[in-house]
Amino acid sequence: MSSGHSTMTGFLAAIVALLLVITGLVTEWPYWAWPAAAAALAAATSTLLWIQRRRTPFIPPECTLEPQSPLPPVERWEQVLKRVPLPTAKPDYDCLLSATVRWRPEDAPAWAPVVNYAGLAVNAILERASQVTAGADPTRLSLTEHVLSGELAVMESDDTGRLLAMAVDVRLTLSDEDRERLQKLATVRKNEAVWEHERRWEISRRSYLSDDVLKTTGSAVVWWLAKNDDKIDKTVSDIGLLTELASAANDQPVPRDFQRFVPGLSEVPEPEEPVWEPCEEAEWEPEEAGWEAEEAAEEPVFRPEDYFRMAMDASGVGEDDAERLLFMDRVRDAAWVTGLHDFAVDLGYEPPREEEPDTGDPNPSDSGPGDASEGNQESSREEPPMRSSFGPHFNGDPSYD
Repeated sequence: MSSGHSTMTGFLAAIVALLLVITGLVTEWPYWAWPAAAAALAAATSTLLWIQRRRTPFIPPECTLEPQSPLPPVERWEQVLKRVPLPTAKPDYDCLLSATVRWRPEDAPAWAPVVNYAGLAVNAILERASQVTAGADPTRLSLTEHVLSGELAVMESDDTGRLLAMAVDVRLTLSDEDRERLQKLATVRKNEAVWEHERRWEISRRSYLSDDVLKTTGSAVVWWLAKNDDKIDKTVSDIGLLTELASAANDQPVPRDFQRFVPGLSEVPEPEEPVWEPCEEAEWEPEEAGWEAEEAAEEPVFRPEDYFRMAMDASGVGEDDAERLLFMDRVRDAAWVTGLHDFAVDLGYEPPREEEPDTGDPNPSDSGPGDASEGNQESSREEPPMRSSFGPHFNGDPSYD
């Protein structure tokens, strides 16, 4: 008898004794009944223990010559996968699958070939997993991992029908390099989106200011008054500044009506364009001209010689420099030679005096054609050199060059 049987017998004896006590108290047994009940209980317990001991073999089973046959080993139908690459929605970013593949062989006919169940199970799981990850975003592998765990948690038959396969402990990861690249790309996209929004906002603001607010001075004043509706005096004092802003924004001068509001333009009159008129030979008499003389006095008339003098002054050549006198002489002489006699005279050129013809010959017609040609040659040889009113700086002397 084993120790377990003895314990059970003692436990049952205690329960029966407790029931006898309860029954005796309830029914109020006489005093002699209590010892009789205890003796009967003890006899019954001893008899039960004796019977159980008689059924126990004399030699325990562990001491027999023939040992018990061991239990057959349990065949574990599973395969561990570690970091197997699977395609994602982005071609260059594969996710890495780690899982434990489990399968159960199906009954096969006698003529069926022998197969590698591990290979068939792994192939079936990879095909099912690739269908899920092919359309997944590599930046959201945590969500894809839960979806894939649910898809692979069901035992399904493979293409051959030889087994049922499933996967547990599914994990999807990315390589460290791919994760860093995706984070950089995401940061660049976010920054680009922010910059694009800021650029559109700036363009819209510039368009609002140039096409609406600063289109004219009046629109600028109305805009500023709407901004400061309770400060009319300030708006009036800022009209000059708003005028300059509107003119600068449109690349235009300040309008004449608003020049009195601009401090720099309200005091300085606009310069009048000079009137260029040819010099008249007659002397101007302001006493006889009346108000026209006063108007002419306000608008000076420049002669061509004045322009040359101003050009010489602007170039830094002094009034008494020889270069200046030489330049003026050559300009006058060149104007006379080219036929611009009025222009040369205005510059101070003195034309050569014409010699009176010789009337001493009483019969000029007696001279022949040869005498006339000789006279022309002599007159051309005796033509005086050109003179200038500015001095003998250029009088036809070639050595002067």
